[in-house]
Amino acid sequence: MSDAASRRITQRDIARLAGVSQTTVSLVLNNRPGDETRIPRETRDRVLSVIRETGYVADPVARRLADRHNRILGVFTYEPVFPSATADFYHPFLVGIEECAERLGCDLLLLTSVPVIDGRRRIYHEANRLRLADGCVLLGRSLDRDELARLVSENFPFVSVGRRDDAGGPVPYVGTAYGPAVRALVERARALGHTRLAYLGHGEGAESLADRMVGFREGAGDLPVRHVRPTAGGPAEWLDALEGVTVVFAEEYADAVALVDEAFGRGLSVPADLSIVTLGDPTRPARTDIDFTGFRIPRREMGRQAIQVLTRLLEGGPLVQRLLPCELVVGSTLSGPAA
Repeated sequence: MSDAASRRITQRDIARLAGVSQTTVSLVLNNRPGDETRIPRETRDRVLSVIRETGYVADPVARRLADRHNRILGVFTYEPVFPSATADFYHPFLVGIEECAERLGCDLLLLTSVPVIDGRRRIYHEANRLRLADGCVLLGRSLDRDELARLVSENFPFVSVGRRDDAGGPVPYVGTAYGPAVRALVERARALGHTRLAYLGHGEGAESLADRMVGFREGAGDLPVRHVRPTAGGPAEWLDALEGVTVVFAEEYADAVALVDEAFGRGLSVPADLSIVTLGDPTRPARTDIDFTGFRIPRREMGRQAIQVLTRLLEGGPLVQRLLPCELVVGSTLSGPAA
């Protein structure tokens, strides 16, 4: 038991040590009227013995949830995540969600019955089973504002992973502080002597993109900047549009990889001839050995905290809008401009 005691004991640990299911452990812990007839006395005694030996203490949030809810938390993804080109991007979010749900003794309901049409799902669809869950975590690059407004108006408990603008009222979320992270990178480039800056990306639409652009413009201050939008012309066209620029901030990691390949193909050196900074983790496949300067998104922690915020909502707690800091990566693709 000493190894298990070195960290927080979970219901899954108790179930494994007692040789029973996690549901059985939950029933023993909750001790509701009638449950004693569903579990043999020998099994109940074995579970209680393991609980005593490990010193397990039920999470107080989990106990309060058990008193009033069925402890099923929904997870709705606007884009498919199993399997898809974005699976690697979404995986850390899901890991964090699962870890926190397990600690609280909650089950997760992945809402997949709604068909994917044009790469998107809709919450309100005839096949949706949203109401089977006590509340729901929403995942997606951009969420449907009408559906968010309906969730808000119906007072259905939910939390968005990612900052969202108001939709008929405040939207609870755990997001990323993109603006400060981008601003810090731009300020670092300026400190190295860069004065000819460019932004490669849309910089609008989804809140995460708009927030990046805000940070970029704040960091650039009164410097003239160039905005190059990804087009069908691809990296060759982008690089042409970046002529004269000494540092480019790429909204999409994969676009940065493509731009580096194009630069190398023209005999340019990165960062000696052109510095390239990435503004987040890959959202689509991008193979490279380059250690980009940029930042990482705290995806796993966002998933964990989304569950925490949701359970507090279910307890009657306040609506929370929380932004987590990014982890800056020094990398090797940003240096001072060529003389």
